[in-house]
Amino acid sequence: MTSLHWADSRLEVHRLVVGPYANNVFVLRCRETGESVLIDAANEHEKLLELASRLNVKRVLETHGHHDHIGAVVAMREAGYEVAVTAADAPMLKKVGYDVFIDDAEIIEVGNLRLLAIHNPGHTPGSISFKVEGTPLLFTGDTLFPGGPGNTKSAGGDFATIIDSVDNKLLTFPAETIILPGHGVDSTIGNERPHLQEWVARGW
Repeated sequence: MTSLHWADSRLEVHRLVVGPYANNVFVLRCRETGESVLIDAANEHEKLLELASRLNVKRVLETHGHHDHIGAVVAMREAGYEVAVTAADAPMLKKVGYDVFIDDAEIIEVGNLRLLAIHNPGHTPGSISFKVEGTPLLFTGDTLFPGGPGNTKSAGGDFATIIDSVDNKLLTFPAETIILPGHGVDSTIGNERPHLQEWVARGW
């Protein structure tokens, strides 16, 4: 099973697509120390546990609390992995549990790598993205996809809020920044930025 999705001299990104909603699960690995973090324990926990064991995952980061992104949380926690989520989305995990909170602007260390946590409300109140410092990589969860922002029709979603999050927190990154979303294929900030007003006009 080839999971390697992106790599440079310092890091690897592994990707699995799991579950009925074709969720992207990413593992970010520091090549210098071998330590990894798993982003969104979505589904198919057997596959995720195998990947986490193989890549020396230390903890799980949840981009938000929607059910399709947390289906493997129970199994991951039972296996001893710490699960982190924002305080605003923590109530969505009350049935599966969580261990620690992620704060806006927090720096999360993965070996010698540093992830900047960026609070992006709109898809959910506590949605969060992760920018890998010193690289072009930006994990956007369900806040920004190729072709626009994530769905805001669910409880806790708000279109004006997600547009503000995308415009002022994500589209400010350089054009070559690579977007790794919660579903679907990668894109870049440069590909998406010109279409902001189209998304505002269509209203979703």
